[in-house]
Amino acid sequence: MKSLAAILLATAAPTVGAAQAPATASADASPKYESADAWLCRPGRVDACAANQDATIIRADGSRSIEHFARDESPKFDCFYVYPTVSLDPTPNSDLVAGREEQVVAAFQAGRFAKHCRVFAPLYRQVTLGALREAMLGKPMRGDRALAYADVKAAWDEYLAYDNHGRGVVLVGHSQGSGILKELVSRAIEGTPVQRQIISVIIPGTNVAVPADRDVGGDLKSTPLCHSNKDTGCFVSYTSFRAEAPPPSNSRFGIVPQPDMVAACVDPAALDGKPKPTDAYLGARGAGLASAAQGPWSNDGAAVTTTFVKVPGLLSTRCASSGRFRYLAVTTNANPADKRTDHIVGDVVVGGKILADWGLHLVDLPVVMGDLVELSNDQAKAWLAKNPPLPAG
Repeated sequence: MKSLAAILLATAAPTVGAAQAPATASADASPKYESADAWLCRPGRVDACAANQDATIIRADGSRSIEHFARDESPKFDCFYVYPTVSLDPTPNSDLVAGREEQVVAAFQAGRFAKHCRVFAPLYRQVTLGALREAMLGKPMRGDRALAYADVKAAWDEYLAYDNHGRGVVLVGHSQGSGILKELVSRAIEGTPVQRQIISVIIPGTNVAVPADRDVGGDLKSTPLCHSNKDTGCFVSYTSFRAEAPPPSNSRFGIVPQPDMVAACVDPAALDGKPKPTDAYLGARGAGLASAAQGPWSNDGAAVTTTFVKVPGLLSTRCASSGRFRYLAVTTNANPADKRTDHIVGDVVVGGKILADWGLHLVDLPVVMGDLVELSNDQAKAWLAKNPPLPAG
């Protein structure tokens, strides 16, 4: 299982800034979130979330162009991002040093949200990939999940006290980060005054229990599923699998333990109920060191010079069911006349074998990244219409 130590470390890493000094606290020291060093990303500086997001657009006829990324110079809302399990530290919980693995995943998952919002991403003492690997091998879980949650909660409190100033917030996570945000919403946000400031909660890559016939009442007691780009105070969650390879019986994703509930699935590309191709932003070279390398993007084998690739019309998604599993089914719209590849990578591969129970975990966000980014902006506009900012002074 050694390759799991790089599940989410991207192979086509964007250039990330290093203007800030990394935090140097040991794993035993509590993070001091009043210090900029305790944050992986903060507005107004060159860091992981300021990495170049330019993408090569490859169309069905093989033609190409470059989409240059532009950020809003005066964003009207904030994004609070918690990164997934990526730490390569040898300890059960990570330290507070921003390694390249944390920087890369933030650039891939949070950097594009900076198109519309200010991005805040705290460093935290997450359960490491090594501890996860041991647990998957049947050993006791040595990582302290409570410690990871406590760090993110402290960062959230610091952000609210000194950075928020009444602004609307989109919570964004993946995998372990999504699980922590689910807990944060349940324990520290629902039923409090700050709940009105939550624009939406985007937590793919974790299982969120909801009643089979209702939008709310499971893991989250008063935060419903999103059904529209004008809904606010709602959440988006899903776990992705290839349409032709639904979750196997041993899958860890798409299922919840409560017998009367199901795993939430919200398709960000079809909130209006009308399925359409996704607005995917994929890694040009692959989805991570635990995935196969991405082959040529088009029949001519031409190289891609940007970190990201867009393939309009190639991918579609829909929420699907298979037994007790609910998941986001990802379809590649293969067409003999299409000059692009018929296969995108994203499966977890260990020792040459695909771990089917992980599905397309490595690309949970990339397959619908553009949809998520624009959804957050549309929902922010709806939130601002109901909550106009106070006049200056």
